[in-house]
Amino acid sequence: MTTAETRRRPRTERPVTRRRYLMRRWGVLGAFLGVVALVYVVMFTSVLGVRGVEVLGNTVLTADEVRDVAAVEAGSPLVRLDTDAIAARVAALPRVRSVDVRRSFPSTVEIIVVERSAVAVAIGPDGFHLVDGDGVDYSVETAAPPGLPQVIAPDTATTRAAVAVLAAVPEPLRPQIVKVTAETVGNVRLTLTDGREVKWGGTDESGRKAAVLGPLLTRPGKTYDVATPDFPTVA
Repeated sequence: MTTAETRRRPRTERPVTRRRYLMRRWGVLGAFLGVVALVYVVMFTSVLGVRGVEVLGNTVLTADEVRDVAAVEAGSPLVRLDTDAIAARVAALPRVRSVDVRRSFPSTVEIIVVERSAVAVAIGPDGFHLVDGDGVDYSVETAAPPGLPQVIAPDTATTRAAVAVLAAVPEPLRPQIVKVTAETVGNVRLTLTDGREVKWGGTDESGRKAAVLGPLLTRPGKTYDVATPDFPTVA
């Protein structure tokens, strides 16, 4: 037989013996059981469980206050934590504006909070209520923080209108405001440190009102009306 004929002859496959077949089966089974064991360890044991809860971003709230409300059980498998539920519990704290809960492997939960910041204060029979930029009354203090204007409004809607107007006032003029009064959402008035009053009206066209207010205040008077910014008046 020539060399060429030898090359053309098909190679004979070695028969798969029962032993080799069983070895393959056991190998596949072993790999499957390994995966199952790994999933069980990660999902249902404390090997990758919570060892610590780190609180970030807090300034007035203490880390322990946040941890107590978060109620994260030590040893809970990290991958199975309901981070949305934890965030909802922390968000229930009045001082918390927003919260983000993250898993930090292998064993830490991070809770990042953004606290509310007061832009005004409302005086009540029980003390001084801090009001943030969303119009949320979130804390009662025994003394008013310095530099905050007083807001006088009968309800949540008017409070929101008052702080919205306050935010629209040009930054250089804000320190001059000592009181924001909102009888209705369309009738907001500002009282300045020297006793002058600004009739702002509603929150509509606030940009135009802010633009005309600065020049208007250079004119002598006691009452400055920018409710209709195309026709501002001084009285």
